[in-house]
Amino acid sequence: MTDIRDDVRETFTELYGAEPDGLWSAPGRVNLIGEHTDYNEGFVLPFAINRRTVLALQARDDRRLRVASAFADEVVEIDLDELVPELLHGWSAYPLGVAWALGQFGADLAAMPGVDVYLESTVPIGAGLSSSAAIESSMALALNDVWQLGFDRPTLAKVGQLAENRVVGAPTGIMDQSASLLGQKDSAVFLDCRSLDAEVIALGFAEAGLELLIIDTGVSHDHATGGYADRRASCEKGAKALGVESLRDVSIDDLPRAKDVLDDETFRRVRHVVTENQRVLDVVRTLREQGATAIGQLLDASHVSMRDDFEISVPELDLAVETAQANGALGARMTGGGFGGAAIALIPSDGVSRVQVAIDGAFAEHGYGQPTMFSVTASDGAARE
Repeated sequence: MTDIRDDVRETFTELYGAEPDGLWSAPGRVNLIGEHTDYNEGFVLPFAINRRTVLALQARDDRRLRVASAFADEVVEIDLDELVPELLHGWSAYPLGVAWALGQFGADLAAMPGVDVYLESTVPIGAGLSSSAAIESSMALALNDVWQLGFDRPTLAKVGQLAENRVVGAPTGIMDQSASLLGQKDSAVFLDCRSLDAEVIALGFAEAGLELLIIDTGVSHDHATGGYADRRASCEKGAKALGVESLRDVSIDDLPRAKDVLDDETFRRVRHVVTENQRVLDVVRTLREQGATAIGQLLDASHVSMRDDFEISVPELDLAVETAQANGALGARMTGGGFGGAAIALIPSDGVSRVQVAIDGAFAEHGYGQPTMFSVTASDGAARE
């Protein structure tokens, strides 16, 4: 973290000609289990990771917002009085969208000064590790401090979600921002996406001699287009046909009736969400009662469900998961929204290099690009540096 903090501070000063008021950071997240359950008001179990976005910010004496990043060779400017979703585009829609969304939650933007912002990130983009939520959460925390808004972290998570939904146009749930803002070291966030109740669950990976390996396939995805929105629409269609508010209200015992009511594709989408909710509950219970070494089969089952019922995997993800399983992983699954991105594998620490070598070899044999692999640990959430 030290290097990126120094880089951010120095680059901010070069760009804007003054020292920033402060630095804020927020982590990406990996979802241990609970995929596409969040917008169905279900359960998720993400944790914040030790890869972060770091943001420098300085208040201005006028109404201009200026944002720059290591992602693009530009400084994007807009006046606070012109801050509407229709005028926000590209990478800058993430931080600027947060400023707009704060106004929707009651911040009096007419009374606020503009700001200069510069950010960098060590969260891989497009890997399913929520680089977007890391940007949104660091920006939300920084503006909350500098504008003295007094919002709590669950509210800031809703702000980030609104920015992503309305400004970026990605129909994501509340999980990513909640993990980034509420995460704690060595723990996961067990989140009920209906009530927004959150509970910190100890993971115990290190004491069990385990590591969680991220396998970034390099296949990029975009939640604002295509399959993600289609899957959400299928879930809404299934809930409507079953006469429930959301798929949270459908239990495993209801699946036989659902099969009679729904077309085959919609039924399989529904079955994934219903069984995935149960798997989240089972992982939480297993972590408490038996420890981390006992959750592998639930991770494996989650991948099968996403591959076959929700159909959001791709060949590269399947190969990563199957190769990890065949080379000593206790469990493995794709993580994130799907259609690319990353897989995770829970591996005894002394077996990580074997899995990495096997995956590299398998990808080369199939003619795929070389994946990027690294272990992650559960981290604290967003903070002022």
